[in-house]
Amino acid sequence: MGVVWCVIMEMRNADETTLEEVADGVYLGDLAIGCEASVKYWRIDPGATLPPHRHHNEQIGYVLSGSLVALVEGEEVTLSPGDCYRFPSRELHGAENRSSEPAVGIGVLAPPRERPDWGDESSS
Repeated sequence: MGVVWCVIMEMRNADETTLEEVADGVYLGDLAIGCEASVKYWRIDPGATLPPHRHHNEQIGYVLSGSLVALVEGEEVTLSPGDCYRFPSRELHGAENRSSEPAVGIGVLAPPRERPDWGDESSS
C-alpha cells in the first residue's frame, strides 16, 4: 500500500454543510474528510432515535446544543451541551433525543467513515 498525501487545506462552515437524513429525524453532514479521520456534523430531532450500531471506527464527539441519551452497550448516559464523548471501535452505541429541542454536535471518526448502514447492528 502506497503513501497517501493530504496536502491541501480544506474549510467548510457547518451552516453550509448539506445534511442527509440517515434515519427518521437523524441527520449527518461531512465537515471534513481527511486521509486518517473525518468530521461529521450531526443533528437528532426531538423524539428521534439513532439506531444502535457498531463500526470499526473510533468515534469522539462533542454536543453543541440540546441534549440526548446515549445508549451504550445497554446502558444510558445523558449528554448535554459541552459534553465530550468517545466510543471505542466496535462498541455498540446509539442515541435517543427525549427532549423538545434538536440535539446538535460534531463527531470525529478514525479512520474516516462512509455513509452508515443503521439497519445492520453489526455494520462495519
